[in-house]
Amino acid sequence: MSNATFQPIAPDERIATLDVLRGLALLGILLMNMEAFVGPLDLSTGGIDPHWQGVDRWADAFVYIFVQGKFFTLFSLLFGAGFAVMAQRAEVAGRDFTRFYLRRSLGLLGIGLVHALLLWSGDILVAYALLSFLLLAFREAPRAWLPVMGVLAYLAAVGLMLLLGALMLLVPDEVTAAQATHAQAAIEAQRQAYGHGTYGQAVLQRLRDFGASLGALLVVGPQVLGMFLIGSWFARSGAIAHPDAHQRLFTWLRRGALPLGLALMLACAWYQPWLAPGRFDLRSAAAYGGTAVAGLLMCLGYLAWGVRWSHALRWLAPAGRMALSNYLAQSLVCTLLFYGYGLGWFEQMGRAWQLLFAVALFAAQVALSRAWLRHFRFGPMEWLWRAITYWRWPPLRRDAAGAPQR
Repeated sequence: MSNATFQPIAPDERIATLDVLRGLALLGILLMNMEAFVGPLDLSTGGIDPHWQGVDRWADAFVYIFVQGKFFTLFSLLFGAGFAVMAQRAEVAGRDFTRFYLRRSLGLLGIGLVHALLLWSGDILVAYALLSFLLLAFREAPRAWLPVMGVLAYLAAVGLMLLLGALMLLVPDEVTAAQATHAQAAIEAQRQAYGHGTYGQAVLQRLRDFGASLGALLVVGPQVLGMFLIGSWFARSGAIAHPDAHQRLFTWLRRGALPLGLALMLACAWYQPWLAPGRFDLRSAAAYGGTAVAGLLMCLGYLAWGVRWSHALRWLAPAGRMALSNYLAQSLVCTLLFYGYGLGWFEQMGRAWQLLFAVALFAAQVALSRAWLRHFRFGPMEWLWRAITYWRWPPLRRDAAGAPQR
């Protein structure tokens, strides 16, 4: 057993491209989440909402076709890549990785629960934390198996959607009508609690939404786990750290996967542009499945372009280094602006203005991240997460005594 110390990664040891890609994914997630901040959460994932008109409808279509389901998968892929990097560092240091990783996952679970219950119910951190425990089981898997297992896990979710859609053919019409009524009631409850309620009423609604989100893990879980495994391969193979050695792969992802995914996404948007809440049948399942496959292909294409343009996009890296802090800050700022216990701008901002607001907010986050990292080693939430992981307080200020954290 080596005496080397397994400690938080130092800034000069980071893979710069990963930070750039995290920053890119963070922008995409904010663009996707804006509709769920401004209005009821359950209305934000149904496709091109027919109530939007003019430029707002074009903005909604842009998000649905180019953003929704693509950057969430990219962020999941990067989480898996981070897992692989951490495991490799533990192996080099000759230290037991499992106990560090379990504390890391438990820490993320705690942060996610606080976020989901006290701040915003559209949280993804709880799902990441719960599924990260499963990722440990694949740590010793042969590297070549990872992308195959990842794609199979991802497609299992698509298969499950189609199976559920087929089973809905056996459900009586009165039951499907009741489901639609229940979905509309849930949307109205969100509208009242988040748009017009007190903070306490919003927390109670978040508790109800949290239960529904755990149920959605049945479908979302295999997708996220699949992206974790694919991301682990990208890190373990050296494809992200040394892309020049994988030029054929990245060329195919840019010129093959991305156009193919876009074509499939456009076909799905034409086939079923709007998936009404509570209405789920075989047609809807086919649309969901098609958009999921398109999201995987486009995500990989975005990854390849991000790697190629990483030098030009290096201004995104500070935001990526503070991805957890910035993700939580987006929820804090937007809920205070749009929810009833804040400024109360709920359902008051058009779709096109939402995108402009998201870009402005993200630009501010990039600038603040750059300023923060001039004086501090980590973002505030990254620092807390590392403290939980390594069970000690790492130096935060750049001028703190002692050598940089390794």
